Amino acid sequence: MRTIKNYKFEILLFLTTFGILGVFFLSIAGVLTPKSSSVSTKPTAKTASADTQSTSVVAKTSISDRLSGGTQSLLPNASDLKMQGMAAYAKGDYAQAIANLEAALDENRNDPEAFIYLNNARIGNQTAHTLAVIAPIGNTSEIGLEILRGAGHAQQVMNQVSDGQGTPIKLLIANDDNDPSIAKSVAAELVNRSEVLGVLGHYSSGVTLAAAPVYDQGKLPMVSAISTSVELSGFSPYIFRTVPSDSFAAAALARYMIDDLNAEKAILYYDSNSAYSLSLKSEFATSVFSDGGEVMTEYDLADTAFNAEQQIALAKEQGADVIMLASSTDTLEPSLAVMTAINQEIPFIGGDDLYHPQVLKEGGVDAEGLVVAVPWHILSDPNSDFVTEARQIWGGDVSWRSAMAYDAIASLGAALLESPSREGLRNTLHQGDFYADGATGEVHFLPSGDRNRAAQLVQIQVGNRSGIGFDFIPIE
Repeated sequence: MRTIKNYKFEILLFLTTFGILGVFFLSIAGVLTPKSSSVSTKPTAKTASADTQSTSVVAKTSISDRLSGGTQSLLPNASDLKMQGMAAYAKGDYAQAIANLEAALDENRNDPEAFIYLNNARIGNQTAHTLAVIAPIGNTSEIGLEILRGAGHAQQVMNQVSDGQGTPIKLLIANDDNDPSIAKSVAAELVNRSEVLGVLGHYSSGVTLAAAPVYDQGKLPMVSAISTSVELSGFSPYIFRTVPSDSFAAAALARYMIDDLNAEKAILYYDSNSAYSLSLKSEFATSVFSDGGEVMTEYDLADTAFNAEQQIALAKEQGADVIMLASSTDTLEPSLAVMTAINQEIPFIGGDDLYHPQVLKEGGVDAEGLVVAVPWHILSDPNSDFVTEARQIWGGDVSWRSAMAYDAIASLGAALLESPSREGLRNTLHQGDFYADGATGEVHFLPSGDRNRAAQLVQIQVGNRSGIGFDFIPIE
């Protein structure tokens, strides 16, 4: 199976044969420490009636405005240089677009949208394969930016590897605001754009589940880097993911609870409005029971009658050994209230949505000791090519979400080398011998479309890497 790594070898062999000395370097835009910002709560799902022609036209225009390969910014507050670069891109003046976007990145080198547009501008009017990247970026969601960082990084690496020897990859960015209704419309638009051969998306499991039937019916391969719900396993032959399912995270947390903490009784918190949270809740309860423990009580973080102090006081009276927070990003605030109520008196664990700067910043001492299951952590492989390059590009460490997004684009890119069509991608990704060289190691998929990868446990400890005073540190 041909991958990015052996494709590099073929190119170098070709160049050596013809006596050309050259080394492909990653173009570094410069350095600026990534900023941490909280993710806005998920907006209320918007629906548009298809009964009238006028409504359909408005919906179509709105969706088109949510997609861009370089002609408009989907982020607010674009700089003058970035605006000039996009204007030049729209006119087909790629040399000027490159100059403006490079200058914009000199001002703000941590802008993944400008970085992707620069990669696209460098391709210009050459023939290219198009992949779409969907992320919740309309309200400058930090998670959306993390996804774009990984995607843009992978795009640049693959395009430099194939420089002059293969078809480059353009990325089309789409913003779905993590809204299921918008996500379905975005997916339908991408299905209708024949140039789009594959998709990286979406963020939350509920949104991905809402859009998945559209990709299935449209026969457009989609690889999720973030959605972990077990409901996606085997959902469609066109649905894949580079992030392990909740079953892996739940098993790791249950083993930690039973074996490392010698605990048997858990209180479980979840978000009834989140498909991810419900999936993790169910998988964790099953894993704990299988390992000889029990979930004593379950509390809904989204319940209007939620009262952390009363619930934790009762848990202490009942002799609970562990508090499990299967929180979503929409229920970070009540999760933080639970941590405050625990007051370091009961060990607490949680899912990957708690891997968030808001938890470090607002949780502080109350969050210290929290153990979270994530797909990957930068300190688990600090000297890898991916980590080194990411630090050079963004000027700081990247999250597991960036790594999984990199792996999604890397897998789609490797499949494109084999068969550059929608059906070709789908068939290649399902081949038993397929693998791609990703940020987190080899990427290959099970018949269900899942990735077989264990979860990594990290703990909040005092530290200076985040600049907040607390860091997520891998548990040995």
